[in-house]
Amino acid sequence: MLLKALGTFRGRSAAAAMLALLSSGAGMAQGRHLTPQDYARAERYMPYATAPLVDHDVQRVHWLDDRHFWYVDHDSSGDHYRVMSAATGKVAPAFDQQKLAAALGKAAGKPVDAAKLAITAIRIEGVGRYEITRDGKRYLCVLSSAAGRCGSRAGQAGTRKEPGIAAPNGKLEAFIRDWNLWVRDRATGKETQLTVDGERDFGYATDNAGWRQSDRPVLNWSPDSTEIATYRQDQRKVGEMDLVSTRIGHPGLKQWKYPLPGDARVFMIEPVVIAVPARKLVRLQLPPQQRLSSLCDDISCKADGHWDDVEWAPDGKTLALVTTSRDRKHEWLRIADARTGAVRSALEESVATYFRSGIDAVSWRYLPGSGEALWYSERNNWGNLYLYDLESGALEHPVTTGRGDVTEVVHVDRRTRTVWFDAVGRTPGLNPYYQQLWKASLNGGKATLLTPEPCDHIISMSSAGRYFVDSCSTPGQPPVATLRDARSGRILATVARADISRLEAIGWHAPQLIVVKARDHHTALYGLLFKPTGFDPGKRYPVIDYIYPGPQIGSVARFDFEASRRDCQSLAELGFIVVAIDGMGTPYRSARFQRLWYGNMGDNTLPDQVAALKKLGARDPWMDLSRIGIWGHSGGGNATADALFRYPDFFKVGWAESGNHDNRDYENDWGEMYQGLLVRTQDGGSNYDNQANELLASHLQGHLMLTYGTMDDNVPPQSTLLVVRALIEANRTFDMIAIPDARHAYGYATPYITRRRWDYFVRYLAGDIPPEGYALKPWPWD
Repeated sequence: MLLKALGTFRGRSAAAAMLALLSSGAGMAQGRHLTPQDYARAERYMPYATAPLVDHDVQRVHWLDDRHFWYVDHDSSGDHYRVMSAATGKVAPAFDQQKLAAALGKAAGKPVDAAKLAITAIRIEGVGRYEITRDGKRYLCVLSSAAGRCGSRAGQAGTRKEPGIAAPNGKLEAFIRDWNLWVRDRATGKETQLTVDGERDFGYATDNAGWRQSDRPVLNWSPDSTEIATYRQDQRKVGEMDLVSTRIGHPGLKQWKYPLPGDARVFMIEPVVIAVPARKLVRLQLPPQQRLSSLCDDISCKADGHWDDVEWAPDGKTLALVTTSRDRKHEWLRIADARTGAVRSALEESVATYFRSGIDAVSWRYLPGSGEALWYSERNNWGNLYLYDLESGALEHPVTTGRGDVTEVVHVDRRTRTVWFDAVGRTPGLNPYYQQLWKASLNGGKATLLTPEPCDHIISMSSAGRYFVDSCSTPGQPPVATLRDARSGRILATVARADISRLEAIGWHAPQLIVVKARDHHTALYGLLFKPTGFDPGKRYPVIDYIYPGPQIGSVARFDFEASRRDCQSLAELGFIVVAIDGMGTPYRSARFQRLWYGNMGDNTLPDQVAALKKLGARDPWMDLSRIGIWGHSGGGNATADALFRYPDFFKVGWAESGNHDNRDYENDWGEMYQGLLVRTQDGGSNYDNQANELLASHLQGHLMLTYGTMDDNVPPQSTLLVVRALIEANRTFDMIAIPDARHAYGYATPYITRRRWDYFVRYLAGDIPPEGYALKPWPWD
């Protein structure tokens, strides 16, 4: 491109032609040639490069019972699996890692590195007997013998490899086969069919709704492991999506159920209870219900197979479930008799925009022993907890009051009538995004703060609520994990203290916390700013805004410690200032803050991004506001294109990945929650027009790259192609990469797309020349 341009300047010297070219375009003043060494220096700050350099970083632990937990303690020699006794504070190896690695290697048929076992779950079944989960497979490992041995439980004779959900006693697991629910004895492999009338698109416990296409069931076992609460899902008349794979010859067709806003037919469920020993099915006496969560866009928000809006009574005789209206504005808490299927409505709540039963987790609780329910509501502009009488449906009293959001109910002790909960914004003067653990009495009164340290707290509570492990960190302060008493918050022992000396040895420094005013010139916005390690305040740097607009999460999300946040520091190393700002419309703040642009998703926090960047640029002259780029993935891809269309004089370069550019072409439970039900107007438009990027595409002035995976079954490719067509019809110049066979995350193409994104900003925002074909390392989690 450069040589071709130079060739048009005949009659001039090459130097004069170069000077004329470099002075003619915005952002093309420097023309540095970046080298592979420059990119290699940037790659040193990628997550896969920095995470291994943080020693003793223990942010979450896994409780084996109420007095023992296991965790991974990493250092320069590898991963070490430890078990701590909460009663004594003593730590011991969880097992002989060399012996276990050898036994796992024999079972898997390939060598296993003892320093990199990559175990995700451990269950102790006796002295020297462990159930180990690794690479999604379960092994029974016996290490009491001299050699040790492991056997694959999923591959035992007479079984197939459908993923299952284990009963509380660990003896059975439930799984789906041919649209019916089965159970498998985890010791012997014996299988029993529980339902017989499941059929294609009308099956039991299925988790194949919209973008979620798991083979794992969704269900809740009763506390005594004898009953299962689940549903039969009707998707027979739900609309379908189609994709075709890339290969020589006839392409493969992928077709799946995927309802859209305004569709008459959506996923419906019929709740059931199954008595496992008797193989008896009881249908709850309810008409088919919307397959919706009171919190998120899937019925199992953490994708662990747990039905979040169902809770068993301790005696297994009844269960509570919350059901949701399609527009997400009305919730019902219902009580069901597990034996007869009789159902009654205990309480309900209606809201003007959308209801949400927590932020990080569903936070209502069933208290049948006292005939009460703990209920989450934002009725006073903040997420608080309320106690209701289940017989009358009347409010007894608030359990928590005032400013700040309960983000998750962590534990309820029904005997002492105490609730433990994570919350933000309750401590004046503290970063409002720092999570802290509190406890409160169900009888009312003032809540007690258990983790007063000024940091973000990640809590792992023991099963009976006697202890918790607290990981305390900030963006610049590495985690310190402590064992604490759940009644007082008193520190009992230090579990681990992270050491970042190896990370700092490569030049790492923490991002800068920024606080700026929002579009209203009053509300404080919080974010992070990344500078090059060789930052020079005398220079002017182009700016890249990393964006995820929410509404369910923001660009930063948590203000805890991370060695790398995506590739923010890597981009900064290439000569940019990188910012990430949580604008209005994202969670962890007041309900008014979070719902500011309900019904107008085209807002995308962009007025706040612009206002914040202008204020930062006025404060810090080393930020060059004449060269601002923006990028994001998924919702961030949508917001990126939207930014270039709505603010073409402000955002000059955008990289938009897999954007849901028009939510009329995205699954219904997402758009209908935040934009409302689809309403068509007489002129052929709808209330969704204000968020449709293709209607704004003709405004493009800068450089825009659109990328997507051709097999994206989360945000289907046509969402991007709608914008592509509009750009073509408007005769606008843009760039596009379609990634063959990639899904919503790019998998094999992630290193390539990351490098191309670096190239794009280097070339078009900084005006520099990237090295040719630098190859980033594969991301280990893709």
